[in-house]
Amino acid sequence: MSRKKNKSPVKPTRIRRITPDIDQKKTPERESGKPGKGSEELPDIIEALTGSPTPTTPFAEGDDASGPGPGDIPKVLPVLAVRDIVVFNYMILPLFVGRDKSVKAVDAALSGDRYILILTQKDETVDDPNPDELYATGTVGMIMRMLKMPDGRLKVLVQGLARARVKRFTASDPYHIAELEPLMEPEVGSLTSEQEALIRSSREQSERILSLRGISSQDIMSVLNNVNEPGRLADLIASNLRMKVEAAQRILECHDPIIRLELVNSQLLKEVEVASMQNKIQTMAKEGMDKAQRDFYLREQLKAIKRELGDDGDESEEMEELKQGVTKSGMPKDVMKECFKQLRRLETMHAESSEATVIRTYLDWMIDLPWKKLSRDRLDIKLAETILNEDHYDLEKVKERILEYLSVRKLNTRMKGPILCFSGPPGVGKTSLGRSIARSLGRKFHRMSLGGMRDEAEIRGHRRTYIGAMPGRIIQAIKQCGTRNPVIMLDEIDKLGSDFRGDPSSALLEVLDPEQNFSFTDHYLNVPFDLSKVMFICTANMLDSIPGPLRDRMEIIRIPGYTEQEKTAITRRYIIPRQIRENGLKESELAISDKLVAKVVREYTREAGLRNVEREIGTLCRKMARRKAEGEKGPFKITPQTLHTLLGPPHFLDDEKETALPPGVAVGLAWTPVGGEMLHIEVTTMPGKGQLILTGKLGDVMKESAQAALSIARARADEYGIDPKFNEKLDIHIHVPAGATPKDGPSAGVTLVTALISALTNTPVSPDVAMTGEISLRGRVLPVGGIKEKILAAVSRGMKKVLIPAQNKKDLAEIPDELRKRIIIKTIERVEDIWPLAKAK
Repeated sequence: MSRKKNKSPVKPTRIRRITPDIDQKKTPERESGKPGKGSEELPDIIEALTGSPTPTTPFAEGDDASGPGPGDIPKVLPVLAVRDIVVFNYMILPLFVGRDKSVKAVDAALSGDRYILILTQKDETVDDPNPDELYATGTVGMIMRMLKMPDGRLKVLVQGLARARVKRFTASDPYHIAELEPLMEPEVGSLTSEQEALIRSSREQSERILSLRGISSQDIMSVLNNVNEPGRLADLIASNLRMKVEAAQRILECHDPIIRLELVNSQLLKEVEVASMQNKIQTMAKEGMDKAQRDFYLREQLKAIKRELGDDGDESEEMEELKQGVTKSGMPKDVMKECFKQLRRLETMHAESSEATVIRTYLDWMIDLPWKKLSRDRLDIKLAETILNEDHYDLEKVKERILEYLSVRKLNTRMKGPILCFSGPPGVGKTSLGRSIARSLGRKFHRMSLGGMRDEAEIRGHRRTYIGAMPGRIIQAIKQCGTRNPVIMLDEIDKLGSDFRGDPSSALLEVLDPEQNFSFTDHYLNVPFDLSKVMFICTANMLDSIPGPLRDRMEIIRIPGYTEQEKTAITRRYIIPRQIRENGLKESELAISDKLVAKVVREYTREAGLRNVEREIGTLCRKMARRKAEGEKGPFKITPQTLHTLLGPPHFLDDEKETALPPGVAVGLAWTPVGGEMLHIEVTTMPGKGQLILTGKLGDVMKESAQAALSIARARADEYGIDPKFNEKLDIHIHVPAGATPKDGPSAGVTLVTALISALTNTPVSPDVAMTGEISLRGRVLPVGGIKEKILAAVSRGMKKVLIPAQNKKDLAEIPDELRKRIIIKTIERVEDIWPLAKAK
């Protein structure tokens, strides 16, 4: 190419921008100036797109420097290495030049035809890059103006003319000189519909960015709309986009204008997403700031109004009340120290802030707790005994334990509260017994149901960091009672659960341990509270589901159930008066004899407790209440003849007990959570090969007892006159009726071996004999539990004789004399003792 010194450079679209210090990475300066003569003042497109203010060139007004056009670019040019920026065609920008090689390269260009090759460094941290550390593709620019700075640096105004690729570097000292190959823009013919859509998309994305930035886009879009060449439009937008050097260099190196515009369009899409998110964040921040400012302004106005009304002392009065409440609450010194710490925090907070509300609620809880308030125990032993006898019939063991506690309490006021656990079937009065204990002691009573509780925070409370945090139910009960020594009943403790929220039964270990609960720490309070004065009473239907460590902390008192006479007495004394009152009658209007009550108990209920008895009595009272409401006048008398009309046919009959049993059937006794039950075990034999068949939904323990019974029968076949080879000729089928009900437990061995011997000897068992006990292969009869419940079940079913293990003889002390008179109780030590007592005469 020939040089033409007097030819003006290609006139670009007038879009200017201030760039950061390319050579020395200084903070960019904002200076003012004007473009060349006759040019129109337009804002910088990409500065507008990115939301930055539009700068002007820092040079004095004057003619543009003259020089050869892009068609006459020399093949060898000095190289200017820049950082953090890629220069595109049609781009005019000022550069700060400070490095020695860069200054000498600019001087060489100015001494010649003003052309210079601008290459971007691969690593911006390198101060003196070698040729390998520069990208091979760059932009040929013309130095339009130059200004020397006071610190020795140069400020030059550069215009990008054409892309070029370095063939080789001819020199590196005193500055880089490169032989280059200009990359001429290929011509684009008539645009296809797809290319036209790409151009429109780029313009629309640019306009969208401008609208998201809140910048007027009329002038800027007029510039973009006047550019129809894809390559020039791509360079124009790319020169002003915020991109990483690698992305900008990739666009610069793209030779095809359509592909280059596609790359720019993808960058625009990313910028739109970023701008949308930034706009959303700014909007949210502004809304939050506006609300906070508005609230502050309104609060200040409210304070001013209160001052005018003379009500400005409310907050200080509230703080003073809190301080006095903490001082007078009687809490320990370390707890009071924590409360005053929270008070100091509250004083520094805004009264309406959420954290202030949390602290205020916490202080209210701390003040309301009875740190020192104790109710005085009624230590009159005779009066307490009278109250217990008034409220409950029988239950001598429970009453004796309560009177013992009161006696020790009277002699030693520092004793710790006992942990009692009432265990027994439903309806025997476990819960109501707790109220009677509180009444006899003169203490406040609180009942807490634990059935189905799975969250540990129900016991220990929630930490105050959670929204809606509250103390645990133990502390809530203390606050509701208003004293530090109430009677708290933990009902249904055997029905606690556990899941991902924790194990409440483990949390109760600290609550129910007299050696630990003097410093119980609730998560909400976060300070110790003394529970040693609380009398905890637990109730459970069965003890097996209570964890061992928790059961070890409690004193178990069993309430097995009531006899028919006890049920009759309780019904007469408590249930009938209560049902008469609840159904709107008077005692004089209803006449029920004791024999009728016994008939209701015997024919309509069979349970250890009294719930069904109360339901049946309630039904009778409702029938009479209807007659009264219809106009009849009492008294209403219920007779045995009218009883079946009112309650329907009897649910249970005395003649249900079989008068004779076929061979192979024996009556066993079983314990259930609702009391004792009778269990018929049936054994039949059939020709076969010695197979043992077990049906009736038996558990593993009962299956093993059946295997042991069969082994004993085979081992003692000669003693009972059984064919020693019966197992080779007969199949044995053992069945327990009510197959839909699961059955298991270690108390069926005696019944199984009796039924098996009866079937093999073809000798029936006496229908009046019921039995319980487990067996061993050595022939021993092992002890079992639930003796009282089982004997109650045998008496209620009309049995005359009960066989129990000899080691359970000690449990007969719990059987009332009245009950023992109604049935013969025989003890057995070995298997040989069973058959003589069980077989029919």
